[in-house]
Amino acid sequence: MRTLFSFFTRGPDRSRHGAWIYNALVEQSRREQFYAAMEVPDTIDGRFDLIVLHAGLYLPRLKSVRTDGKQLAQATFDQMFANMEQNLRELGNGDMTVPKKMQGMVQAFYGRAMAYENALKGGDVAALRAALHRNVYRGAEVSTTHLDALATYVRAASEALQAAEDNDIVSGTFAWPAP
Repeated sequence: MRTLFSFFTRGPDRSRHGAWIYNALVEQSRREQFYAAMEVPDTIDGRFDLIVLHAGLYLPRLKSVRTDGKQLAQATFDQMFANMEQNLRELGNGDMTVPKKMQGMVQAFYGRAMAYENALKGGDVAALRAALHRNVYRGAEVSTTHLDALATYVRAASEALQAAEDNDIVSGTFAWPAP
């Protein structure tokens, strides 16, 4: 009977767990150091790009956890885009424009995540800097110091995620490096 009950409750629990992890990603993305010390634009686009950056680093690591990693990563992804859809609606976007904007946001997520992953896998600092400049700073003029600081943070975060215990990743208690 317990197994049957766990079958019916696993979905809502996983969704809540995904929301917990997503909220932790947002909390890290909203740290003041990104906006003050690294001059990431404190705009809707800047906030979106930092959330995408952190989720793009975190979700592949979460997927690699054997037990529930893939399902929990999907629940986190679903929560992220449900929240973004809600935010679009709160900003006054109507039923006709939200689906198209959501499609663009999902494509942006995958494109950015792939660019960061490829640059990090290859150890290509120039490609990482270029991807951060293109995405986070939207191609705007930014000092080399700020861009290098963000690239250094991203590399450190990626390394810390790879070294982290699976339990910390699954629980959403992973300690991000300081920005």
